[in-house]
Parts: sequence; structure tokens; C-alpha cells
Amino acid sequence: MQTAKIKITELENILHHLNCRLKLHALYTWIGNYSTFKLDFIYKGYESILSLKVIKESSFIRDKKKRICIKHGLIDHYLQYQLMPYEAEMRTWMLGAAAHVDGKKIYLREIIPYCQKLSTHAQRLVLQKEVSALCKFLKPFVHNYWTMLLEIITKELGFKDYLEYCSQKKGINYTSFYQTVLSILSITNDFYYRLMHHWVKKRYGISLEGLTRFDAINLLGMQEFDYLAPKDGIKVFLKFLKKWEIEANKLPGLYLDVTYNTKKSAQAMSFMVQIPEEVYVVIRPAGGWIDLETIAHELGHGISATLTDPNLPLEDRDLATNYILSEAFAFLMQNITLSKPFLIGNLGLDRQTADELYFYKVLKDLSIFRRYAAKFLTEYEMFSCGDISDGKLYSEYMTQYTGFYYQPESHLFDLVPEFYCLDYLIAWIIEAILEKHLCQKYGSDWMLKKEAADEIKKWWVQGNRYEPFEFLKVNHIGEFSIKPILERWENVLCHG
Repeated sequence: MQTAKIKITELENILHHLNCRLKLHALYTWIGNYSTFKLDFIYKGYESILSLKVIKESSFIRDKKKRICIKHGLIDHYLQYQLMPYEAEMRTWMLGAAAHVDGKKIYLREIIPYCQKLSTHAQRLVLQKEVSALCKFLKPFVHNYWTMLLEIITKELGFKDYLEYCSQKKGINYTSFYQTVLSILSITNDFYYRLMHHWVKKRYGISLEGLTRFDAINLLGMQEFDYLAPKDGIKVFLKFLKKWEIEANKLPGLYLDVTYNTKKSAQAMSFMVQIPEEVYVVIRPAGGWIDLETIAHELGHGISATLTDPNLPLEDRDLATNYILSEAFAFLMQNITLSKPFLIGNLGLDRQTADELYFYKVLKDLSIFRRYAAKFLTEYEMFSCGDISDGKLYSEYMTQYTGFYYQPESHLFDLVPEFYCLDYLIAWIIEAILEKHLCQKYGSDWMLKKEAADEIKKWWVQGNRYEPFEFLKVNHIGEFSIKPILERWENVLCHG
């Protein structure tokens, strides 16, 4: 028994060490600096641990949570180790890929900020043609990576398919959620399309049918309202947090990198190197409401991680297999920034302006939710049938459920591992449950009250001790239900 305990502890510590190395490598890559951890060096000396034999032995760990965390932690690194050559090839080709629009090179990693702030509708049409050609050229490299991944999961690791692998890792019934997602799309379909048609006509003077995914990026960036945004949204939100008695710049374990640097990735990211003692939040400011929402979202991840109880076992901190709760906290924080109490009470906007901003914020959120929903339906069906090579289903579902045209050739480039788009959907549903609980207990202006902040901090201390649905029950918040998020959309968009 003692030997088994030591072995489990050793495995946990090795996984923790490898996680730190891999996350630091990702962090340095994200900020555009030279990484001290090359991928081939990360696993040097650990080759014997990253074996099918050790993975198989981990299946006999008695404690269920430890077993899942350790086994899938080992699998994660086994896959990373085996797929390094394919990933390196894929990333090398993608790194230099660029579209040419009006004499400018738009690299793939810069498409989102370009569409959000710097492009016209005509330029976005050119971008679509350019990206289509790039995707056709790069597809073999991405497809090869995914083919090898699926082959290892089924032939070497013995899972029936990708669905079973993800389900065992995250404890999610994907078939059940497939039906739930379909139901939400059906319920929201009519009023979503009615309101989106109106917004598009007002914004661009053309019909929704004439727009693409690149126009969606522009529209949902809410640039038309940026003249109302605070000059420095990041500083504004950091100042707001002081009302919660949180000084993010001085919070032990939290490291903020929020200055502009062209080397940084345009996508903001939080890196949980070690929870709670080493968490990085990286943002490349873009200006406008995007900065305010982004800093709030990422600090939802970062602060909840740094306030996690350090005495929790590793499986409740660094070795967790899903981060749905972290995403729920991130959405909760993000949604504060365009809530009416915050806009009026903290930014000093008049009620009519706050009402309009909040309306379009909620419509934007519904649009993004439907995008994630369409992605999940596509990925579920692709992986269920075992064929991920054809992008026709992706184009059909994404266009059908969002109203914006999506190119079939780009489907593999929009594919996020392990159905993370469903993690977002579940997290968003949970966020609505949390928000309803806080409103009922503290009032609609709960975010301005210290008592509400204190309760949220108590949630954060728990880390990943509880599974998302268990968390709601243990904290007396309520049952998991889609009703609160549907009520929000209907109250604001249909009756507001």
C-alpha cells in the first residue's frame, strides 16, 4: 500500500512538473519571446514515464478522481510527445501564412484584430477569398495532425472513438448535450434572426445573407459603440476591482502583461503555470469595449486561480481535467463590464445609453453562443462518423445557425480540441445560473456590493474541488438548467 501511494505521489509530481514546463513554453511563445523550453527538451529524461505501460497501470488507481486526473494527464503528455513532429510541421507552415489585401499582408494570427478594427466590408470579401486559398494549401498539414491524433487514441490507447476519450476525461455526456444544444438553438432561432437582420441592416446597410464570418468578427466587436468606451478599459476594470478589495497588480501569484507589443498574440490568454502561486494574464490591448471585456474575462480566470486554496490536492488545482468552472467565472466577470449597473454606476453613462449598450451586448452574446453551439453540433457529428476531412457540414451548420457564411475549407482551422466549444456553452449556462443567484440575493447591482464579492471569493477558494454540476449543489446555488440563460435573452431581447 505504501509503495502504491509513493508511486501515485511521484506520478502527480512528475505531471505537475511537465505541466509547468509545457505551460511556460506556451507562455513564452504567446508573448513572442524565445522559449527556454524547447518541446523536445521538455520530455527529455521522462520518456519511460510517457509509455502505454504506465498509462495502463494508472487505470488501477483506486481513487476515481486521482485515477482520471493522473491517467489523462499521462495521456495528454503522451499525445503531445508523440505528435511533436506533426505539430511542428503544421505550426511552421501556418506561422508564415498570410493573406494579401490591398497591398497588406494579413497573417492568420492577425485576422481577428484586422477584421475588428482595421477593415472595410469590401476588404473582408477579399480576405475571404485569400483565406480560402490559404486553407486549401494548409489543409493537408492540419489533417495529417488530426489523423495521427485519432489513430493514437483508438489504436494505441484503446478508446472506441474521440467521443469516448473526451467523455471519460471530462465526465461529460456529449450525446445528452447534443440534444440540449439543439433545443436552445430552436428556442432562440426566430428572435435571433429577426434582431440580427435589423442590426446588420442598421450597421452595414445590406442584408445578413451578404455577410461572412469575417463580417461577424467586425460586427460583434461592437466598434460602432467604441466612442462610448473608457479611454483605458484595462485600468478602469483594475480600479473597479478595488471595490472588491482586490488589487490585481499586487495579488501574490498573479502576473499581468497588459502592455501593447506587436510580438504578442492578438488573442488574450491566461496561463495557469502553477495554481495558485504562478498565473499569467497576457493581453494585447486593442482599444474600445474589447479591452474592457477581455481584461474582465481573463481576470475571471486569473484571480479565481490565484485565490484557490493552496492546501487543496493537486487534482483539485493543477491536474484538473476540465476548466468549465473557470470559464463560468470568466464569463461572470466579463458580463459585469456591460451590465447596466456597471455602465451607469461605475462609468457614469445615462440610462438610455446603458440600455442600448446592454441590449447589443446580450444580442452579441447570443450570436457567439449560437456559433459555439453550431461548432459543437458539427464536431459531434464529424467525430461520431469518424470523418473529419469534409467541411461541407461545418459550412452548412455554421451558416444555418449564425446567419453568416462560413467557408467549408476552413473547418479544420476552426476545430478546437476536446469539444472545448461545449465547455464554453456549459460555462455560459452556469454563469447565467450564478448571475441569477446573485441578483436574487443581493439585487441587480450585486457587482457593486462587497457582500456579493465576498461570496464569489468563497467560490474561487474551492478551485476544482467540485465538478461543475456538483459545485452548484454544494454551494446552494441551484440545479443546472438552461432556463436562466433563456430568460436573460428573452427578457432583454424580446421584452426589454
